[in-house]
Amino acid sequence: MTSGIGDASFDDDYVPPSEPDLPEDPGALVPAFQAPERQGGRPERRRNRGNTGTAFGEYRQPPHDREAEQGVLGAMLLSPNTVVEIIGELSPEDFYHPAHQLIYSAMIDLFGESKDIDPVIVAGRLDRHNDLERVGGAPYLHTLISSVPTAANARYYAEIVAEKAILRRLVDAGTRVVQLGYEGNEGAEVETVLDLAQQEVFAIAQKTETEDYAVLADIIEPTMEELDQIANLGGLAQGVPTGFVDLDNLTNGLHGGQMIIVAARPGVGKSTIALDFMRSCSIKHNKASVIFSLEMSKSEIVMRLMSAETSIKLSDMRSGRMTDESWTTLANRVGQISEAPLFIDDSPNLTMMEIRSKARRLKQKHDLQLIVIDYLQLMSSGKKVESRQQEVSEFSRQLKLLAKELDVPLVAISQLNRGPEARTDKRPQLADLRESGSLEQDADMVMLLYRPDSQDREDVRAGEADIILAKHRGGPIDTVTVAHQLHFSRFVDMARG
Repeated sequence: MTSGIGDASFDDDYVPPSEPDLPEDPGALVPAFQAPERQGGRPERRRNRGNTGTAFGEYRQPPHDREAEQGVLGAMLLSPNTVVEIIGELSPEDFYHPAHQLIYSAMIDLFGESKDIDPVIVAGRLDRHNDLERVGGAPYLHTLISSVPTAANARYYAEIVAEKAILRRLVDAGTRVVQLGYEGNEGAEVETVLDLAQQEVFAIAQKTETEDYAVLADIIEPTMEELDQIANLGGLAQGVPTGFVDLDNLTNGLHGGQMIIVAARPGVGKSTIALDFMRSCSIKHNKASVIFSLEMSKSEIVMRLMSAETSIKLSDMRSGRMTDESWTTLANRVGQISEAPLFIDDSPNLTMMEIRSKARRLKQKHDLQLIVIDYLQLMSSGKKVESRQQEVSEFSRQLKLLAKELDVPLVAISQLNRGPEARTDKRPQLADLRESGSLEQDADMVMLLYRPDSQDREDVRAGEADIILAKHRGGPIDTVTVAHQLHFSRFVDMARG
C-alpha cells in the first residue's frame, strides 16, 4: 500500500533497517505526512497516534511522530533556507527513529562545515561513516523529500518533533521516579527521594526553556520596571561606523567579512567599547546588530546602553539613586532607544553552531550588519579537545568563516594574558593575546585597549584610553586616543580644542 501528499508517494510500511524491531499497535506505521489543511494554510494539529496502547502492562511505544520527523528532514533536504531555520532548534536525540537521528546528525556536521545540504551530499557523508545502509540507503533520502510537497511547514513539523521528545523525556523521568519510590520503600530517606524526584521533572522543564536573542524593545520595559523596583527599595564611514571619529578615519569603519579582535586585561573596558560600536551601529545609524553575551545578562547590557545614551551614572541606576531629572531624561530617551534594531542573546554555554544558526536567521530577517561575541574565552565547544589552545584556534577559524559567509563585521572580545603586568611598559602587544596565536593570524584587525589609570589612578593621562590598532589587514596601524567615561559606561572622542 502506498500513500502520499499530492503526487508524491512511497511505501508506508517501509522501515529503515536501523529502526528498533518492536511490537506495533494498530496505526504504529502511518502514511506519509498527509497534513490536512485548515484555514490559513497551516496543517491541522493532530492528536498523538500510534502511541496510546490499550491497557496498562501492554507494550506502548514512546511518544513520537514519524510523519513529523520525515516532514522536518524532507523539508531540510528540499530547501537550504529551511536548514537555517531548523538547525539549532532540534538535536539528534529529539528524533525517535535511529535512522532519522543519523540523517539529522549528518546534516548538522555539513552545516557546521558551511557545506550544502542535499540528498546526494548527505548520502555521501553517511556513506563515509558507514551509516548509509543503516538509514535505508540513498533511496530513503529521496523518499523523505517526496513526503512533503513544500518546506513551508517545516517549523510546524519541528515543533511536533520537539514536543514528542519532551514527552519521551517525561516518560523516562517517570520511570526513574517510580524506581526512586521503590528505593524509598526499601529504606531511603523520604525527603531525599522526594527531592530527587522533583529534580527529575525540573530538569525536563529547564531543558525546554530556550534562551534566545531578544530585540531591545522587548527588554526595555522589564528593565525599566527593574530600575523602578531598585529605586523603591532604597561623520559616517563606508563600513559600520564605530562612533569614534579618529578610529573611523583610520579604518573607514568596520567592514563586512572582517573579524575584529578587541582585547584587554580584565576591567579595562573591552565590553564597554564593544557596546559603543553597537550603539553607533544600531541606535545612531539604524543598522541591525547582535551581541552574544556569555558574561553579562540582558538586563545588565540594557542598563549600560541606557546609561551611555542618557549620561545617567550606571551606579545610580543600579543603586536606585536616580533623581527626578534623571528619570525624566530616561523617559524621554527610552522611546528612541527601544526602536533600535539591536538584539541581545545571553544564552549560557553557547556553541559555535548555535551562534552561526542565530546569526544566519538575523541576517535573513533583519539584514544583520554587526556581530559581537563577548567574550571568546567563555565559549565552549562541548567536545573533548586536546588542548584549550586548539579549541580557541577552532573558534577563531569558525568566527572568521562566519563573518565572511554573512558579509558582516564580527567583533570578538578577548582577554590578554598577564604579559603587560610583567613589563615596565604596561602597554599591551599582539603577543599578549591569550591562548592562541591563531587569533592574530585570523583577525583582520586587532584593537588592544589600554588605560593608563587602570594601573595608576594618579597617572598624568588619567581619563584617557588608547585604542591601539596593532593589526590592520590592508590598512595603516596607529593608536587612537579617546576619553573614558566609565561611570556612564562609555568611551567618547577626545575634546578638540
